[in-house]
Amino acid sequence: MIAVRRLLVVLLALGCAASYAQPTRVRGTISAFDGKVLSVKDAGGAAVQVQVGEKTEIVFTQPITLADIKPGDFLGVTSKKGPGTQLVAYEVRRFPKPLNPGHRPFDGRDDQTMTNATVGAMVQATSGRELTMTYEGGSQKISVPENASISALVPGTPKQLVPGAPVNLTHDASNVALRIQVGPPKL
Repeated sequence: MIAVRRLLVVLLALGCAASYAQPTRVRGTISAFDGKVLSVKDAGGAAVQVQVGEKTEIVFTQPITLADIKPGDFLGVTSKKGPGTQLVAYEVRRFPKPLNPGHRPFDGRDDQTMTNATVGAMVQATSGRELTMTYEGGSQKISVPENASISALVPGTPKQLVPGAPVNLTHDASNVALRIQVGPPKL
């Protein structure tokens, strides 16, 4: 009886550990897609293959302009640290719904940040266009230069998974894509 209890405790512990496994993130460019397996060349040049399943969420980064963004919209803004403490955006994404609000380092780097927050204000500043982003417990002012990538995340389809398209995806331990964010192919 004691052995059975120990076995159950071990199995329960393994099950709990598996449920806490963090998804793996891959950023890169699509090199091929056969309808089931997506091949990506990651930022370091390595080839990565993930399976696309029925439950894989696909979102497309539809290009928009800064004028399409209004106060109250929820954005994900990837920024680099500029002069002093100024944040300078290089990617602005409008999300259909709030996702992971807050401000934090991006990809574990000290020189880049991710701010997922609501637009509180948008003004023309001396340094260019500036967004004031608000989230529970804080706010950030972020400069948006003319060359920043600006888009809205909209539902996507497997037809958008074409060679040359940039992707940002997460996959689980069994190598099945959980979520794929794909943009228009780079020409």
